[in-house]
Amino acid sequence: MRPHNFPSRSILAELLKLGARTCNGAGTRASSAGGHLELEVRSVKRALCGRASTLRPVVGAIGLEVVVLKKRLAGCDQRQSMSTWAPFANGHGPVSNGDGGGDARKERIAVIGSGNWGSVAAKLLASNARSQACFHDEVRMWVFEETLPSGEKLTDVINKNKENVKYLPNVNLGSNIVADPSLESTVKDATMLVFCTPHQFVESICKQLKGKVHPSAKAISLIKGMEVKPDGPVMLSSLITEHLGVDCSVLMGANIANEVAMEQFSEATVGYRSDTSIAKSWVQAFGTPYFHVAAVHDVEGVELCGTLKNVVAIAAGFVDGLGMGNNSKAAIMRIGLKEMIGFSKLLFPTVSDATFFESCGVADLITTCFGGRNRKVAEAFARSGGKRSFDELEAELLGGQKLQGVLTAGEVFQVLKARNWEEKFPLFATVHKIATGHLPPSAIVEYDQKARKLSTQVPVYQ
Repeated sequence: MRPHNFPSRSILAELLKLGARTCNGAGTRASSAGGHLELEVRSVKRALCGRASTLRPVVGAIGLEVVVLKKRLAGCDQRQSMSTWAPFANGHGPVSNGDGGGDARKERIAVIGSGNWGSVAAKLLASNARSQACFHDEVRMWVFEETLPSGEKLTDVINKNKENVKYLPNVNLGSNIVADPSLESTVKDATMLVFCTPHQFVESICKQLKGKVHPSAKAISLIKGMEVKPDGPVMLSSLITEHLGVDCSVLMGANIANEVAMEQFSEATVGYRSDTSIAKSWVQAFGTPYFHVAAVHDVEGVELCGTLKNVVAIAAGFVDGLGMGNNSKAAIMRIGLKEMIGFSKLLFPTVSDATFFESCGVADLITTCFGGRNRKVAEAFARSGGKRSFDELEAELLGGQKLQGVLTAGEVFQVLKARNWEEKFPLFATVHKIATGHLPPSAIVEYDQKARKLSTQVPVYQ
């Protein structure tokens, strides 16, 4: 229910448009701060049929603070802080990059991957590319070419219908999406590279792209997982940076792809390294009124949240498959969150506790343990008593999508084994042993003594 005197969705849309118009090209408007903004306010007032009294309730209720206040125009130019222009920091709309629109200076977006989540990401990006002057309209999406049962190529169908009929059916991706089966052609001239493939393919893709990306390109990884090398684990964002020589941020969050595709409200977290202007670019590229994006200076924390929650989701699926109730599942999730925090901070002491309370942390954990593909397949595994393999169940239940939790559990276990951490992280260790057939599914709730040791052995809050 809307608060008293709270305007309709269409009125909110007008205000969001106003925010975009007043901030885009802020440098050119600053010379006549009063006039331009007053014209914008008057035009919105006319569009709202004189309902100017509704403007301030909107400001207070949804965080669009001072969008229509003349004195705030100067804030558009103060882009050093992510929170300077509050609506955009929270995913309501664009953050101006101040270039005023020369075509050569527009960002070109390329999406590397076209599965379920990759297609949804492309839809978000295409929408913003159409509506914001700082992006080229065209968004290219690399598609691993497949032949459909009809005999048509998947790329041809996507380009004709603007719909990924295999991985995201019945959703229009946008008129400016171009599916491309060539990886090199997809990234040609792109300045924003969005990685969204199964994590086991990242290194081989990066090797193909080495020396072929734009010299000023930046990247972002939407991929959950890690690579375990002989000298220790490597986060995928670091792998991308190492191979391609680009800054790589990450985006994770409580994002069931089909719900985002239906434009249901959700949130996400961008983890960035040091350059706030890069963080703003990604917030601007992904943020919409229904997909709110916040940025935090903690790449490893955000990325590990997205990676480790899939292992906990496998455990939650086991609980569901064993027919246990909400109490059992809540206990597994609590222990899992504790192990996520402990493991992350042991690997990267700079990881912030606060990151786990962003969308990438506890929110994503809740969503994945109740609605994700890892939980779904793990439930079926437990129902079969561990007699059916994860590979078999993945093929049957996921329609070509890939399961990440089992692979990640194996990678995490390699780290635990190498560093003698098994007793510190009993849930992670047990998930791997169940998935590989060394323990029955019921073992997920049969390690009470080890679980109790965790509270004294792993300092979570320092």
